[in-house]
Parts: sequence; C-alpha cells; structure tokens
Amino acid sequence: MTTHAAQSGNAERPGRAERPGDAEQPGNPERVVFLLAHTGRPAAIRSAELVVQGLLRSGLGVRVLAVEAEDLPLPQSVVTVTDATPAAVDGCELLIVLGGDGTLLRGAEISRASGVPMLGVNLGRVGFLAEAERDDLDKVVDRVVTRAYQVEERMTLDVLVHSNGDVVHSDWALNEAAVQKVSPERMLEVVLEIDGRPVTGFGCDGIVCATPTGSTAYAFSAGGPVVWPEVEALLMVPISAHALFAKPLVTSPDSVLAVEVQPHTPHGVLWCDGRRTVELPAGARVEVRRGAVPVRLARLHQASFTDRLVAKFALPVQGWRGAPH
Repeated sequence: MTTHAAQSGNAERPGRAERPGDAEQPGNPERVVFLLAHTGRPAAIRSAELVVQGLLRSGLGVRVLAVEAEDLPLPQSVVTVTDATPAAVDGCELLIVLGGDGTLLRGAEISRASGVPMLGVNLGRVGFLAEAERDDLDKVVDRVVTRAYQVEERMTLDVLVHSNGDVVHSDWALNEAAVQKVSPERMLEVVLEIDGRPVTGFGCDGIVCATPTGSTAYAFSAGGPVVWPEVEALLMVPISAHALFAKPLVTSPDSVLAVEVQPHTPHGVLWCDGRRTVELPAGARVEVRRGAVPVRLARLHQASFTDRLVAKFALPVQGWRGAPH
C-alpha cells in the first residue's frame, strides 16, 4: 500500500456532450469531480443531491453518468457523460462513489483504468472500501474542496486462464479471484500450486485468491485471515474443502498462485470481484499474481485499520484498559 498527497488534475474538458463520454463543463471550472451513485436506493439519491450542491457552491464542477442523472434532481450545470469509460473521468481529480460494496467495486473499475482516485461513501452494510458513512457527507464535501485527503494505492490481482496450453481469458481483481463449482451436487476437484510447485489437491466448493484488501470480503467469509492493508501478501483460501490439510495460505506478494481444475471434474467458473465471470472447462488452469496496476483510494483521515475493523464488525472491546502508562 503506497500513500500519496492529494493532487489536483487539469479539469478542462473540450467539446460538448454530443459524443459518448464527452462533455463540456459550463463555466469551465478549474476542478471537476465525477460522481457515481447507486440510484436504485432513495438514500443514494438524497446523498448525491447533497454532495452535488455542496461541490457546486464551492465552485467545483460535477460530472455524472447520463443514465444516473435521469434519477437524480441535478441542476443544469452538472455535466453528463454517456459511458462509464476511463475517458468519462478525463480531467477529474476525484471519483466520489455513493453506495454499497457493489457500487464501490464498480467505481474501482473506473478508478483503476483511469488512475483517478476513488473516494467511497458507504450506503450499504459493511463497506470496507468506503472512507466515509452517510452521516459524513458534509465532511466529505469539505475535505474534497480543501483537498484535505491522502491517496493510497491498493494492490490488485492479475488473472490468467489457460486451457489446453493457451491463454483463453485475462482479468483483474481488487478483492479476489474465486474459482468455484457450478454443480451444487458435485465438488470441484482441484490441485493448488504456488510458485510452480504443487501444494495439495482436494474436492471443494471453490478457492479464493485474495489481496489484503479482499481479506475482509469473500476470503473472510470462507474462513481466511484478516490481513492489514499495508501488508503486501497474497491469500489462497479454500471453500468447504473435503480434506485434512485445507488451511488458508498467505504467500509473498511476488508469488504466483495457480488453481488447476482436474480433467475428470465438472467444469467450474471464475469470478473476479463478484462482478466479472468466465466459465472454466475441465482441465483449466487459473494463474493469479500481483497486479501491475493498483487502485488508488482517497482517504480522509489516518484512523488505524484496527479501529476500522472494530467499527465495521461491531467487535466487543468493552473492558479494554490500554497499555500501562
């Protein structure tokens, strides 16, 4: 995890909205923020309205997706773009995302592809990727306006799928790449490999390969360890394995993890961050390594991950007296 001070991007954007992904900001403000929201939730609509009003009052430009603008009560000065592509955030200094984990992961796709930092506001349940909660909207706007935030880089995963010796699919993930069974009545037979050497094989419901960021997501639900974000490592966590040795494994960030689907087993499926999927034929091989491109997250404060963990999971800490003085 690498941390940087906030930097302002060049928000000037030529052209108008006739072309998909292109728009002109009325008044040509020097600073532009992109807003992504889960408009299917009433709370997100109200939150988006408050954030937009606060940013516009401070002289910042706001850009949103046209499909989301249809559900939002936005003033005419807000620019809309057609497609959620990296070009849509050209000139934006920040991507603000309002929603639950799914919306935050959708924002991470745009952030990674464009390099624009993402600031998440949690409107869901847990929201480990989020930096703020719904009650913090005024603080979010103030910190964005004054550039009182830091930017840190979170490691990602690069994923390759091999079949019959050929690469048939490539993907990436911020949280995890999960190899799972398709047939509920039959286990998936796999062999695990680390750095070119076999480790063990068994039948299971699946295997989760995760980053430290993803250690509190699917990997956590599968019984994996919680790994602090500043720790650089890769995780391999079996799901419901029928084996004596099927413990979660934590490896070097430079390791290459591989899951081989046995030829005699039913086909499986690969899920990346629970958003992108591809079918795995019997005999397929999935390789996971540290991603070449990180995701940049904006942070409003320097609260420790320990405090975040306690708050998100409502962990019982009553009776703690702290270190002796």
